[in-house]
Amino acid sequence: MAAVASTMRDLGTPASEFSLPDVTNRNQIVNLSDFDGQPLLVMFICNHCPYVLHLIGPLVQLANRAQKDGFGVVAINANDIETYPQDGPDLMQSFAAQHGFDFPYLFDATQAVAKAYRAACTPDFFVYSRQHRLQYRGQMDASRPSNSHPIDGHDLTAALDAVLAEKPTTEQQIPSIGCNIKWRSGNEPDYF
Repeated sequence: MAAVASTMRDLGTPASEFSLPDVTNRNQIVNLSDFDGQPLLVMFICNHCPYVLHLIGPLVQLANRAQKDGFGVVAINANDIETYPQDGPDLMQSFAAQHGFDFPYLFDATQAVAKAYRAACTPDFFVYSRQHRLQYRGQMDASRPSNSHPIDGHDLTAALDAVLAEKPTTEQQIPSIGCNIKWRSGNEPDYF
């Protein structure tokens, strides 16, 4: 299993616009502007990645709690479903129901949103302030499928708590590690 690290965008970067269908809610379109005035957690995930599957239970609990605390929360799947049909919208809907998502699971069919966020891997996490400025990008915690670190959400939880309290996040941010986003042939981003 080849691991890819997140790109670690510059802190303070504004959140990129998105307008994507939510597979958990009859493909209702969800936009960045739906979260105006709210801090925001954007997660790039998919259904099949071993790194995502390793932490999906605790991740969903963390994301559901963040939403209850006032965060806008979205998960986005940008994988090429021609090569990875297990990440298609119908199976995304089943995956979200199976794992208890209380937040939208969006499908980025064109992969344009993943590129705009400079997403690289699944999972890839981005935490934004109420003004939608990037405050954290990095790992959920140190746990990986290949190690024995606990899945405690330490890094992501600390970032969410800081943003909610409108305090600075730590400058020591460690990249997320996971499977590469499955880009369509000829659609690979230029930031690798």
